[in-house]
Amino acid sequence: MADNYAAPNQQRFLRACMVCSIVMTTARFREEGCPNCEEFLHLAGSPDQIESCTSQVFEGLITLVDPSRSWVAKWQRLDGYVRGVYATKVSGQLPDEIRTALEEESGVRYIPRDGSEQEEGA
Repeated sequence: MADNYAAPNQQRFLRACMVCSIVMTTARFREEGCPNCEEFLHLAGSPDQIESCTSQVFEGLITLVDPSRSWVAKWQRLDGYVRGVYATKVSGQLPDEIRTALEEESGVRYIPRDGSEQEEGA
C-alpha cells in the first residue's frame, strides 16, 4: 500500500475516519478503505459507509512516520496504526447501529475522536 499522505491541493476532498482519525481523500477511502479499520468498517466501495464512518470536519493534522515509537501517537491513541496523516480531533460520531456492531461483533471499544468521551484512566 502506498504511504498515506494528504496532498495540499486535495483539502476539500479530505475526510477523517471517526474510529482511528486517519485523513485521506474520499476517493482513497472508496478505493482502499481505511488502512486501520477496514476489517470492521468495510469502507472500500461503499459511499454510504464512508459517509457514515468518516467526517469532513476535523481539526489539526499529525504526520506519523513511525507510530510505534512516537510519543504523539501514544498520546493520541494512534500507536499500532499505519503511518500517515491523522486528525487530532474528528467531529461527529458513528451511528448507533455501526457502533453496536463494532463493539459486539468485532470486540473494538469505540472512543469518539471528538473529545466528548475521555479514555478510561486518562
